[in-house]
Amino acid sequence: MDFSIGDKVFLAVPVPYLKTADTMPMLRPPDLVSQDETGQIVGLNTLNTAEVRFRRGTFLIPLNNLSKNVLNDDSDLS
Repeated sequence: MDFSIGDKVFLAVPVPYLKTADTMPMLRPPDLVSQDETGQIVGLNTLNTAEVRFRRGTFLIPLNNLSKNVLNDDSDLS
């Protein structure tokens, strides 16, 4: 599946931990992002990883763990 900056996505597969997209990344617990929460891709990195902004922060998520949100509902990002 092709992703681009600005796409609305959600976690299709649970992740064991979340890695922040900060200059000095930190590992965070996976319960900061629920599987039904919609995020927005703000950057695409090497190694098939995307920077995704969720309500509680921006995290580095492998692309194979993401699915596009076909509804494009902005209500979760406010």
